[in-house]
Amino acid sequence: MIINKYKISIILLFCSLAACEKSTKVSDIDNSFLSASSVQEVKEQFNRLPDDDIWWTANGSDMAWNFKNLHRIFPTVNVYRNGPVKELAHKPSQEISSYIVNTNSGTMSFDDYLKSDESTAMGVVISHRGEIIFESYPRMQEYEKPIYWSVAKILPATLIRIYEERGLIDVNLPVETYINELSGTSLAGISVRNILDMATGLECSDNYYTKDSCYYLYSMSIGDGFRTNAAADNPYDFVKNTAIKREIEAGKKYSYSGLNTFILSWLVEELTDMPFQDALTQEIWFHIGAEADASFLAPRNGIAMTHGGFMAKMRDMIRFGLLFTPSYKVVSDKKIISDSHIDLILNEGNPELLQILNRPGFEESGIKHNIYQWDLVYDNDDFFKGGWAGQGLLINPTRDVVAVFTGYKKNEEHHAMEMRGIIREVLNGVFD
Repeated sequence: MIINKYKISIILLFCSLAACEKSTKVSDIDNSFLSASSVQEVKEQFNRLPDDDIWWTANGSDMAWNFKNLHRIFPTVNVYRNGPVKELAHKPSQEISSYIVNTNSGTMSFDDYLKSDESTAMGVVISHRGEIIFESYPRMQEYEKPIYWSVAKILPATLIRIYEERGLIDVNLPVETYINELSGTSLAGISVRNILDMATGLECSDNYYTKDSCYYLYSMSIGDGFRTNAAADNPYDFVKNTAIKREIEAGKKYSYSGLNTFILSWLVEELTDMPFQDALTQEIWFHIGAEADASFLAPRNGIAMTHGGFMAKMRDMIRFGLLFTPSYKVVSDKKIISDSHIDLILNEGNPELLQILNRPGFEESGIKHNIYQWDLVYDNDDFFKGGWAGQGLLINPTRDVVAVFTGYKKNEEHHAMEMRGIIREVLNGVFD
């Protein structure tokens, strides 16, 4: 009887321990991974998505969460990685992190600025000579894949240049030479080069505020606008069936439009006979030792939103940028971006296009031109592509520097592109 009581006590002890183990949360035991969102937060954020307008009209913390979680909200298509990860060495620069910058709240170090209320940066990564010299994620986890918005526009242009160098396309010819379906449309007669340089002369510049504008109608057709029953089913049909007014002769005026980028990605599809995201995989992402697959938003019909829907880890964006620098061998066994490609960006733009540009945030001196979807090329060999609401990719092949940042807007009046100026201030101060 005593033995039986002893056995019962042991059994009860083990049952108690098992119950304790079951009640312990995994997150209390394993701290190597921190979830970026709680279950409740995910539920709340989905409930906060507007139902009477497109999702990106939300600003502030809602916008920040959405920008890091669009893969939860919309369908996406993959851009695939391959092979071993090409590791990036870390050599933190105290000179970068402690560099004093001017802000609305006075002077402070660059690192303190990023973490302060003055900034809406979610992440910033900078490399020099193929090594990470600065990395900060003040409002995100390093493993997240934020959206880069219009930074995506350089991806179709980069592929077009690669095919151009192979003799597969002459960018001086009209676009319908390669996309027969554009014959007889408003795009007919416009050279591929003028589409690359945002100089089509058509009245279809980015207009997110007037829902019957040419651009908003295009955005609805690809799933990036608040959709009405009158919207075209897809962007291919929109371009073929929409009469777009001509504002000026092609090549005479800079007119920024995501429609141009869609045409370029359509052109890539015609040249390769594969969806754009697969062509990007084939030519670039498969070969840079990326840490993760990237993706594009594809809200309608599986069509990649190439004018702004690209999502990737920030260090992988650095890897892409390194292809344009002398340190390309850190990530690629072959020279994907040629010296002539880089020389084209630095020296073969049309400065007249930007001379008549009047847009907020483009007031700096030292700007030479735009080219092949890159927004700005500077006298010091910086070239830059920005994204709406606070993203950017800055490359300087002469300095062997790449910087990528991502962020969001505090409110509708907030001009989120001040980060470009601050990062250039820091890099110019350190490397000059």
